[in-house]
Amino acid sequence: MELPPLVEAIHTLQVPDGFKPRFSPEQWRVFVTYLVRHEVPAGREVIRQGDLERCMYLVERGSITVFTTGARAAHGQKLAILRAGCIVGEPAMFGEHPRMANVETMTPCVLWELSALRLDEMMASKPALAMELLRALGAVMAERMRMNLETGQPIT
Repeated sequence: MELPPLVEAIHTLQVPDGFKPRFSPEQWRVFVTYLVRHEVPAGREVIRQGDLERCMYLVERGSITVFTTGARAAHGQKLAILRAGCIVGEPAMFGEHPRMANVETMTPCVLWELSALRLDEMMASKPALAMELLRALGAVMAERMRMNLETGQPIT
């Protein structure tokens, strides 16, 4: 059985903050059953800063921008442009805190959503898969924090 294009995008993306879970082909097949696929047009808001929604997205196709708004950045401060193979919104999987940034599609995108509820289901039924996923998400967050500290970006 061939793996979906999402997995190919993740495997081919070579960036320091890449999402690199150590899943076998069979684990990838199981993992994607926990996700919901969305086709999102360009210019659409995916995540709004301050919201309490608890989900993350994996980008199969397209580009998204991550930016903040607020008193210190009246016109918005661009934090990143992410492309196919990246993840976004992963801090929401670790707590019930407001979103730290906005995420908007720059081009038409295919995004795969993992909700906190589906992660909880994975932890109950496939704990080894969930543990590897959490390790990989933590590695992405740690690398992004390191990059922010090195560039002097505020961590909000």
